[in-house]
Amino acid sequence: MGWIILAIILVILIVLVLWAVGAYNGLVALRNRVGNGWAQIDVQLKQRADLIPNLVETVKGYAGHESQVLTQVTQARAGVVAAASDPRATATDRIQAENALSRALFNLQATAEAYPQLQANQNFMDLQGQLKALESKIAYARQFYNDVVLKYNTKIETVPSNIIAGMFHFQQAAYFQVEETARQAPQVRF
Repeated sequence: MGWIILAIILVILIVLVLWAVGAYNGLVALRNRVGNGWAQIDVQLKQRADLIPNLVETVKGYAGHESQVLTQVTQARAGVVAAASDPRATATDRIQAENALSRALFNLQATAEAYPQLQANQNFMDLQGQLKALESKIAYARQFYNDVVLKYNTKIETVPSNIIAGMFHFQQAAYFQVEETARQAPQVRF
């Protein structure tokens, strides 16, 4: 009779260990997917940051007196580069810097619309097309990242995997959200 109880306890322990290993491995896999999702965004954002100086120089030739808009874009790009190269920068810091750059680029595009001769420039049109394509890729990468973050954060918060998440100090990931100010239309003044 004693060996039956011992066998039952042993089976329960084995099931618990297997469950804990599975839960831990699932959390690690999701955490790695979050990291991969962020890396995919980072690649697209790097391409955008590399494209911006060419776009600014092209616009500068036609709309040189719009220095405030050009300065905003340049400063926002510098903020993105600084956040990307700072090892202490968090995902939230990077997201805020990217949102500032998105706002500045939106203002630049609105300013460029006021210059018909600029819109006829083939170099500007090529750069604008590249930027539009990159923005689409960034939007897709953000969506993928946020989907993975949702799965990861849900797994961390739900029972019973939250027990393993707490034991091994899994931290929730930040969503890539657009700030409310980035949703407002820019005002172009002449």
